[in-house]
Amino acid sequence: MNQNKNTGTAGEDLAVAFLIKKGYIILHRNWRHSHWEVDIIASRGKFLHFIEIKTRTTTRYGLPEESISQHKMDNLKNAAEEYQYQHPEWQFIQFDVLAILILQGKEPAYFFIEDVYF
Repeated sequence: MNQNKNTGTAGEDLAVAFLIKKGYIILHRNWRHSHWEVDIIASRGKFLHFIEIKTRTTTRYGLPEESISQHKMDNLKNAAEEYQYQHPEWQFIQFDVLAILILQGKEPAYFFIEDVYF
């Protein structure tokens, strides 16, 4: 397994624990349809959350949240549309970004951007 995949998996594990502590119910990890993928689909209250997780182990190339492209957000929107089609019981949806910075010798730093509009 390559370093990026290891970092991504570690980040998703941290994200799940972080979200559960905040009262989210994790419904899916790495939900796929066609060539679209959503890192985490979770619920909290009457809202369905589509959450993009970005994890980095260095700031050499910027902060994790800075690496989310418009193309990635378009894919997330398309995946959410398909998920909502398959699960019409969810009327309220929200897009979130959870950026995690894992620096050696430090506790992970979380930056949760809720209700992203794009």
